Amino acid sequence: MEFEYWWLLVLPLFFGLGWLAARIDIRHLVSESRALPRSYFKGLNFLLNEQPDKAIESFIEVVKVDPETVELHFALGSLFRRRGEYDRAIRMHQHLLERVDLAAEQKLTALYELAQDYLKAGILDRAEELFGRLEQGPHATEARRYLLDIFQQEKDWVRAIDMARRLEVDSGESRAREISQFLCEQAASDSTHSRPDEARAHLEAALEANRKSVRASVQLGDLERAAGNLERAIAHWKRIESQNPAYLALVAQRLLDAQREAGRLEEGLTLLTGYLERYASLDLLDTVFQCTLESKGAEAAYKLVRDELRRNPTLLGLDRLLEAQIVADAHPERRRDLELVRNLVHSHTRRLARYRCEDCGFKARQFHWHCPGCGGWESYPPRRTEEFDLAL
Repeated sequence: MEFEYWWLLVLPLFFGLGWLAARIDIRHLVSESRALPRSYFKGLNFLLNEQPDKAIESFIEVVKVDPETVELHFALGSLFRRRGEYDRAIRMHQHLLERVDLAAEQKLTALYELAQDYLKAGILDRAEELFGRLEQGPHATEARRYLLDIFQQEKDWVRAIDMARRLEVDSGESRAREISQFLCEQAASDSTHSRPDEARAHLEAALEANRKSVRASVQLGDLERAAGNLERAIAHWKRIESQNPAYLALVAQRLLDAQREAGRLEEGLTLLTGYLERYASLDLLDTVFQCTLESKGAEAAYKLVRDELRRNPTLLGLDRLLEAQIVADAHPERRRDLELVRNLVHSHTRRLARYRCEDCGFKARQFHWHCPGCGGWESYPPRRTEEFDLAL
């Protein structure tokens, strides 16, 4: 192939065009950076130096100088909301919505952000109205999740159930556990207002939604016992073993009291002792121990706790073992020594015998179906903290 001399003219032309294009891009970039207010660069500098308060003030100056910075409006509004400055976040997003030049997509985003501002500020009626307007747009699924949260805060369980079912259709994920909890909440309200038939209907619906709903079985048992139907109550509570045996401790005292009322205390104690052997639990141990101590005496209670302590060593087990020894020991001086040791152990078991949410770690002395900390449902295992942290 022979060399074409005309390439000697074309190559310098290409290099020249490339150099000219690069110069034009650099000039354009420099002109754009000069157009930005100095406050913008000051704000970036404050952010890099971890001074968020000063950065916010600088960005506010940018917004004042150049109202066209829509994305900066959104960023500032979200930052105000995260910092708990809900009034400033609301004003920022309201200002965006009032702009006539804002694109339709940006208006929806501003509306979505404003709805979140109202929700965080606790203005639930306005938040509910705005999220309702967003149900048909690109933020529909997120809006429905927030609406579900609002209905739960308002204890509007009928609308909460309806919204949970709509979210099931949206995502294809089951919300049976939440729906059954909402139905149990309705039943609890019915029971409080002396409407046992309505409560029973809601609890049966809860079991239809979720056959593993332990709470529905607990409440059904309570309803039957209140109506004097001891056998039905016992049957409902016994069903928990097939649903989730870890929750048997929550109904142990109920089962024992119902069996006592039916004149079958020994049978009830045998039932609970069998549960304890199969499903170790501090609360279950405490119930069985107290009943054994009252009905069979200190020696039987001591043997029960000693055997359980060998299987599952815990501080509560040691506490109950010492208690049985104190009751059985007739020597005053030994009793005082044992009481001293028991008081030391007891102070620890009382301080640490709490339930803990698996989602947020919130601790409480009382068992909760709905976590007061994070709002999660069934996030509390029915086991005391000591069973996880203080095993000997």
